[in-house]
Amino acid sequence: MTYTLLKEIIYRSNNERINEMKICIFGASSEQIDKIYISTAESLGRAAVLRGDSVIFGAGKYGVMGAVARGAAEAKGELIGIAPRFFINDRVLFDGCTELVFTETMRERKAEMEDRADAFIICAGGIGTFEEFFEVLTLRQLSRHTKPIIIYNVAGYYDALLAMMEKSVSEGFMSEECLKLFTVAHTEQEVFEQIDNYQAYTYNKYGYLKDGESNG
Repeated sequence: MTYTLLKEIIYRSNNERINEMKICIFGASSEQIDKIYISTAESLGRAAVLRGDSVIFGAGKYGVMGAVARGAAEAKGELIGIAPRFFINDRVLFDGCTELVFTETMRERKAEMEDRADAFIICAGGIGTFEEFFEVLTLRQLSRHTKPIIIYNVAGYYDALLAMMEKSVSEGFMSEECLKLFTVAHTEQEVFEQIDNYQAYTYNKYGYLKDGESNG
């Protein structure tokens, strides 16, 4: 076992390979959701691996998270699960990861996922997924990274959230420029096209401000 300050790598496949990208996929842990979210997530995980990418996820075996993991594992790809140590007691961990990393806290878990990832895909989810999306978006807005952020809007799940963000812009709480820091995909093909064709949008939250201007 290899130990570091924040994490412990529990196991890792001996057959390591070089991947095109490490894609972090966020999504629900709930099982009480429509099957369309499960089937599209499983297909997404499989497709990511088949095109040569690694998958980073929250290490859970249920819901969208578990579906992504099953797809990636069935395609025999690199699957990196990252979870807080207390998940061991909750018995929620997916057991097919090629690498499983434990952190001490949820905050450290997010930081580890963010640091390792080359891109983020936001699948349908609840509170945890919302938090993960807004954290990577906030960091992008503050120029802490320039990685692609793609909302995978299956069955229009995120329509209301996107409308809320548009309202935030219209009310002056956010700059319209913030809406250019992520993209929205409605199909799996669009997800990967947006990753492959990504060009970072240059945005300085504070660099252009004058008295009375928006700083969203």
